[in-house]
Amino acid sequence: MLLLSRLYPTRYLTRSATVVGFFLGVGCIALSSCSLSRSAAQPQSGSPPGGAREEGAPVAVETAIAATGTLETAIEYTGTTAPVRTVSLRAQTEGRLLELNFDVGDRINQGAPVGQVDSRLLDALVNQERSELAALESEVVQAEAEVSDAQARVEQARVELEQAQADAARFQSLSLQGAITAQEAERAVTAVRTAEQVVRSAQEQVRTQQQRVIANQRRVAAQQATLAEVQTRKAFSLLTAPISGAVLAKTAEPGDLVQPGDEVLQIGDFSNLKVTVQVSELQLNTLQVGQAAQVKLDAFPDRVLNGQIARISPAADPTARLIPIEITLPNPGGQLGSGLLARVQFQSPATQQVIVPESAFVDPEQPTTLFVVEQTGEQPKAVTRSVQVGETRNGQVEIRSGLKAGESFIVRSSGVLKNNQAIRLSILSEPISNAVSDPSKPTPVN
Repeated sequence: MLLLSRLYPTRYLTRSATVVGFFLGVGCIALSSCSLSRSAAQPQSGSPPGGAREEGAPVAVETAIAATGTLETAIEYTGTTAPVRTVSLRAQTEGRLLELNFDVGDRINQGAPVGQVDSRLLDALVNQERSELAALESEVVQAEAEVSDAQARVEQARVELEQAQADAARFQSLSLQGAITAQEAERAVTAVRTAEQVVRSAQEQVRTQQQRVIANQRRVAAQQATLAEVQTRKAFSLLTAPISGAVLAKTAEPGDLVQPGDEVLQIGDFSNLKVTVQVSELQLNTLQVGQAAQVKLDAFPDRVLNGQIARISPAADPTARLIPIEITLPNPGGQLGSGLLARVQFQSPATQQVIVPESAFVDPEQPTTLFVVEQTGEQPKAVTRSVQVGETRNGQVEIRSGLKAGESFIVRSSGVLKNNQAIRLSILSEPISNAVSDPSKPTPVN
């Protein structure tokens, strides 16, 4: 200091001492803060903070609400969205495509007229078949009239037969009396036989005419079927949408000559979407039809879509041993399209258990006891609770019994906790509205 006083004036020494004192004070404050931070981060089983604490004063703790979950890590699969159903609109008759009312991307309703195929040749064919049908129906009417005439002749022949039989009986009686000769009686019997033959012949003509009527009626039915077929082909000249959806592809243009079976449009049903992913055979035993799946689209990163497995292919790829799994997604309003990258995670059907962090246990090496929050008065307390644990993974422990979902437990504390230890909640704590409490007293709000 003497050397400094000789080298520098007094005012400079005073100012330098002030600056040095300032930085020394800041350093002391920083060291104190670090010491407090380390003491606040002490777990429940650690030593108490270095600073003195009043006996019986509440210990600061961080609490959490017990929730159910699973320790299994979900595998993410990628796929591409597609309409739940794709239908090709194909021509069913031959002709030139006169018009096509829709283009790729247009929305279309089931039954809406899509296009028109030239049907002039079919119109002429329909008229021709109708004329042929009319001619055949006329033949049926004529055959039925001939049947009526034949039946009338049968009735006339029967009358003549009855008259001949009566004459033969009378002549036979007269012949026995000697009034007429035996030859005349025999001629009367012969006339009866002739009348019987006439009746049989007339009846045969009736049956023949009836068979002709039946044959003509069958020809009429066949012609009616032919006419209906031509009319159906003519109706097919008007192309209509088989389903409601959006046009995915347009494979024909007005003016093209189309043949039966030629594709004109491809329509996709976007009422639902489907995503097909390839799953390893090792994961097949964890999947089943109807199982829930969560789907995220890169095009809409903030949305999570809930779908389900609709189909599991019975055949795996013989080389990669991968099995196609089809997931269906709701698509209200058809807002989502096809060709979008989808990321799929299957929700495990395993039973959900309460999951807590390892830091919540009194002794993380032997996780059998933790502290729960109990509030029977104005001041919450830490109460020890014995639990039965299951698997441990990534710092998380599965609780099989001893702690229920919704109960409040202590994650960490600023000092050593004891049973029935008074506590105070830190700002990181979750509300303890679900903690065990005295129903006769209100739960304080922290």
